[in-house]
Order: sequence, then structure tokens, then C-alpha cells
Amino acid sequence: MSSVDQSQGAQPSTPANEFVEIVKTVVYALLIALVLRVFLFQPFTIPSASMEPNLLEGDYIIVSKYSYGYSRHSIPMSPPLFSGRIMDTAPKRGDIVVFKLPRDGHTDYIKRLIGLPGDRVQIKQSVIYINDKPLPRVGEGKVVLDMGGGFGQPAERFKETNPEGRDYATYSFGTEGDAENTGVYVVPQGQYFMMGDNRDNSLDSRFPEEIGVGFVPSENLVGRARIILLSWNRGVSLFKPWTWFTEARLSRFGHVLK
Repeated sequence: MSSVDQSQGAQPSTPANEFVEIVKTVVYALLIALVLRVFLFQPFTIPSASMEPNLLEGDYIIVSKYSYGYSRHSIPMSPPLFSGRIMDTAPKRGDIVVFKLPRDGHTDYIKRLIGLPGDRVQIKQSVIYINDKPLPRVGEGKVVLDMGGGFGQPAERFKETNPEGRDYATYSFGTEGDAENTGVYVVPQGQYFMMGDNRDNSLDSRFPEEIGVGFVPSENLVGRARIILLSWNRGVSLFKPWTWFTEARLSRFGHVLK
């Protein structure tokens, strides 16, 4: 009958062994985080007012990376490992999309998808026309937007409905600006037309790539904004822990985006 030699007990831990185990744990954790970030979800912080009233400065959102498939921009630093998209799924008109700014390929932008490939898009007196048909919108009242520095900008809030029947709120300062009265944009194949919901406070596809966004190539899509996980007012400070609570916008926590 065979027997197990139990003369050798567990070997005592040494500082070197403990250090190796710590390094291995950190590496495994980083690999898991990287996989989740590349293939599933990525957090983003909203830094500006261009998507008000639906996204506010200080919102902390979660973006699904799998919604449109994967490109090199799905990977941190956008390494040129391949071109095009893998498991490509076309975005839907009305999606709130995170994408890489076309002119540099690195800066993250977030806008609403307005025009699909082949669409004719035009803005007349702040009303969007897609393929010569105006998007219905209903006025929801006057507001004053906080522009910072104690300056308030009068605006009007609208509920806009796109051809797919998806509705969302927008802001407009008026009907006379150049961005509210444009020529016709014909969206090229494989590209998209994006706009901010805060229509007069957004550099988007209405502006040429040199100063705005221009058309956004499919390869530049990062993912679809899904949920506002957390949200804070401008007064929050990392070095003032009490503001994490006093400046929290609790009503926005867990808000699902349309």
C-alpha cells in the first residue's frame, strides 16, 4: 500500500515570495479590468454642457463597448493593430455615441447620432431636416442656462422626435445663428452625422473637421452611452470629502439614457 510522505510541511513565506504574489495579484486585476474596458463597459465623465439637458457636466456615465462591435479605438491608446470594425453592428439614429474626434483620433467626444450614411441633413431656423423632412418638435418652455461666471443664457427647451419615433429633449438659443441655418450635408457611406442636444453650445458635425467634428467614420465609434451611474455638481472637490455628499445629484444616479 502506497503512502504519502508528510514529512515536509508548508514552506515558510518569505518577503520575496510575498512580493511575487502581490505582483501577480495586481497583474491579474489589471488584465481583468483591461478585458472589461475593451470588450464590455467603459466609464466616462461628462466635461461640458454640449449634451444638456440630457447629460450634465459632472455626470459619470457607463458606455457599452459591444454595442457597435470593435475597432482599434476600442483599445486604450488606439494602437494601429487593425483597420475597420470586428463584429460590426450599425448604430441607430438617436443613439448617444462616444467616438474619437476624427481630426486627431484620440480625443473622446459624445454626441447624438442624427444622420446615417446616405442621409441628407439640413438645419433651417433650428429645425433639423432629414431627407427633406423636418423632425417634429414641441416647445416645453423657456429656461435660463448657467454658462458659468454668473452668466445666464436664455434658451428654449424642445422635445424632438426622430424618424424612428425616438424622442429626447434639446435646448435652442434661437433661430438666427449660422449653426441654426445650414446648407445640406450629405452623409458619406461608412460615416455618421452627430449633433449635441444643446444645439447652440456644441461643436459637432455642422462644423468642418478642422474646427468641429465633421463626419464621423464608423471606425471611430467607441460605444453607446447607456446609463448615468453617478453625478455631481460643479462644487464637488476630491480634497473636500463632504462635497461628495452635499454636491451629489442623487436624482440622476442610475438614470438610463434614451
